[in-house]
Formats: sequence, structure tokens, C-alpha cells
Amino acid sequence: MNSRPVRAEEGADEGMVVVGSGLSLRRGRRTVLHEVDLSLREGEVVALLGPNGAGKSSLVGLIGGLLEPTTGSLKRQGRCATVLQSPGLARRSVLGNVELALTWWGVPRSERRERAMTALALMRAEHLARRPALRLSGGEQRRVHVARGLALQPDLLILDEPFAGLDPDAMATFRDDTADALRQHAGAALVVLQDRADAWALADRMLVLLDGRIAADGPPDEVLQSPPTEEVARFLGYRGRLSNDDGVLLTRASQVRLDPHGSLVGTAVRVRRTEDGALVEVDLPTGRVQAYADARPPQAGDTVRVELLGGVRFPTR
Repeated sequence: MNSRPVRAEEGADEGMVVVGSGLSLRRGRRTVLHEVDLSLREGEVVALLGPNGAGKSSLVGLIGGLLEPTTGSLKRQGRCATVLQSPGLARRSVLGNVELALTWWGVPRSERRERAMTALALMRAEHLARRPALRLSGGEQRRVHVARGLALQPDLLILDEPFAGLDPDAMATFRDDTADALRQHAGAALVVLQDRADAWALADRMLVLLDGRIAADGPPDEVLQSPPTEEVARFLGYRGRLSNDDGVLLTRASQVRLDPHGSLVGTAVRVRRTEDGALVEVDLPTGRVQAYADARPPQAGDTVRVELLGGVRFPTR
């Protein structure tokens, strides 16, 4: 956990914790961030998504004050704490770990116990307070790790892929509890994520970083329903692509229905079983789409009919 107090040389605008303009970063001969503009507001939970190599770690380093931009300006207001992916707990009790972070942060002794217990309660981990931290399960350690960051009450809290590596059941509960806790955090929160679904559970706003550039910025529902580019759409799960003289139509599987009376006729070319049925890839005369099927999906090679329920259209380049 990096909880080094970071203070800006110049304060951000009122209500803003971070304001960045034209941020670029070079590492060696390679430019990893290109002309990035961003802002983080008090009380806002922002998800940062992007594929591996997109520049997420570099951007987090700039925002958290660990790196300096090659070009551009970055204004911060207040203090920043970063909760890294690995908990790195000390060989002491859970409560002792949280209080140690508060000590290093400069919190008066008289306030440490109450703030530590409040943060553990937010993460539903107060019952672990007296347990040795190194005897906790991986999921329990993650809860304590996030509680340490919350206890600091920073102006900006950065969570770097907090759910990576957890089993699905533990991750879902941990994610929901983290979302509830962040809603009660007075400062801004930036959460680096790999799974798009987590952004819908957590964030007020979503940033999509592709090839070192902010490719989308907006409420998660808005970005999903109206992605600004084909590249963003594909990253957000628009796997279907149909083309004609007017351009291309990209679709998600939920926007395509297998229907014996559907207006489009195609061939099932791949059927992948899922927990609740199957994901079917269908070749159509103008392209390929995906659709969900129930417990009795078609077989590869079957002729099927589909109906389009939505999608996003882009002009031909």
C-alpha cells in the first residue's frame, strides 16, 4: 500500500481533487500516455478500464504523484492513498495493521482505534480485528487492505485492481461491500478494473484507456449504450459485426435473439456452453453475430433465424 501523503504544488479547481490536461508520459523511447485530459471530483467513484498494456499503471502513477508527466499539467488537491493489488500486511493483528497505517499517516493516537474499527466495519471485517493478519484467507486480507485505505480518509483513494485473483463468489461479495464503502467515502475514488461488469457495480463514471489515450469518459450505462468508437465498442463486448453500404452495426449478445420467426437467416458456426445455456456465434450474409441460447441451443452447422434487438452503428471508414 502506498499511503505517502501527496500534496499538489497547485490546488485543483473547487470541488475537484485532480485535474489533468494534456498529460503525456515517455518511458525510454516509448510514449505510453498521449495527451490525456481527466478530472476527479470530490465524492465521485471513477472506474479506469483498459486492456493490458493500455497505460493504466502509468496513469495511476501520474495521478498518485509517483510519476511526473513528460508534458502537460496536473493539479491535485489534498492527499492521496493507493491500495495496491497485493495486501502486504504486517506480522501483527488486523487492528494493528490498520492503526499502523494511521500512525504513519500522522493521525493522533486518540483517534486511531475508532477510525480503524469504523473502516473495518465498512468492509464487514470488524470481527477480524484481533486476528493475526497473516492467518487470514486471501479474501479477508483484501478486505483489511481496503479498510486501511478507507481509514486514512484521503482526498483521493486509488484502488489498483482490488478484485483480481479472487474466486467468483468471494469477489462478488467483496465487490458489493467495497461499492457500499466507497459510497460513504467523502473523497474521490479511482478504481482500476479488468472486468467491465465491476464498473457497473461500483462507478459513477467510467474511463476507458486504449493505447495510452482516454477513448471514452462518461457514466457506465451511457458509455455502454453509445460507445464513441468501434475500438471502445469492441472492448465493451460488442462482438457482433454486420456491414452494408451505410456502415457497420456492432452488437452485443444480449442485443441478438435466436427466434424461429426471426427476419435474418444464418448458420450457427460455434456453440460455447455457459452456466445458463450457451453462447452461439451465427454467420449471416453480412457478417457474424453472437446470441445467448437457453438450455436447448442449436448445434454447429444448424440453420438458425435471429432477430436484432439493438446495436450501435458506425459509418464506413
